[in-house]
Amino acid sequence: MDAVDNWVDNSINLEISSTEEPTLCFEEDCVLGIDEAGRGPVLGPMVYGTAYWPLSKSKHFGEMGLDDSKVLSEADREKLFELYNKENAISGWHLVCISPVTISKSMLAKDNQRESLNELSHNAAIHLIRVTLRRGVRVTEVYVDTVGPPEKYEAKLQALFPEIKITVSKKADSLFKCVSAASICAKVARDRALKSWSWREGTTYEKIGSGYPGDPVTKKFLRDSCDPIFGFPSVTRFSWSTAEDLLAKEHVKVQWTLESNKKSKGAMDLFVKKEATPKEDAFFTNRCIQQVVSL
Repeated sequence: MDAVDNWVDNSINLEISSTEEPTLCFEEDCVLGIDEAGRGPVLGPMVYGTAYWPLSKSKHFGEMGLDDSKVLSEADREKLFELYNKENAISGWHLVCISPVTISKSMLAKDNQRESLNELSHNAAIHLIRVTLRRGVRVTEVYVDTVGPPEKYEAKLQALFPEIKITVSKKADSLFKCVSAASICAKVARDRALKSWSWREGTTYEKIGSGYPGDPVTKKFLRDSCDPIFGFPSVTRFSWSTAEDLLAKEHVKVQWTLESNKKSKGAMDLFVKKEATPKEDAFFTNRCIQQVVSL
């Protein structure tokens, strides 16, 4: 999990796996659980995780004390993650940390490129199953905490993986221990990512809260950190109504126009001397803002 603590370029997604080669998982039928952490917050990544082990070891992991990460304290989550991770000779996990920049870009893209949060979640789960299969794990059963109607989600996954028994359920993180383990892995990774966040804007913020819109500390962070023109640091999901409403009410209104009547270029335009490109100010480069030719 050290990669989460050193997630330097958190504008892009991060994937990490357990390090050991669980040979028993390559030889015996295995169960795989999938869950996420950080779906609702306005700050930070959404982390999707898997946890898997041989069906023959289900009793062993069932007695470990695994549970839905939301009902556990941070200390208990860390303890259970370390306990589960010590068993990585006979089990494993894989995480996809979806950055807030990716979430914002996906949800605010043009119609033909836009992805809803549900689509991002479904695609992450599909990717995690494929990654585990490519690793050589003999997955025969998959349990997933639902996103949207469970019946439709289950049918979607079952059509993609017809050889695997798929179960999509509400409250799967409390019903199935493999989903509980995935929930704990994902939550621990998200918490660590926020604590060691790489502030690409050059300013470090000590207190940002839980990231949930109702958290008073998070609300204060959003108000204090927001530039009146360029908005929030990249830890913020610009696509959340919480962020949109704050920008609309308290900051400079920016109207983007589409240049649809540009003059057509002729042959003589090829001989026009190009102007030198102005040097970009550090304020813009630190925030990954660059001049564009067209919108």
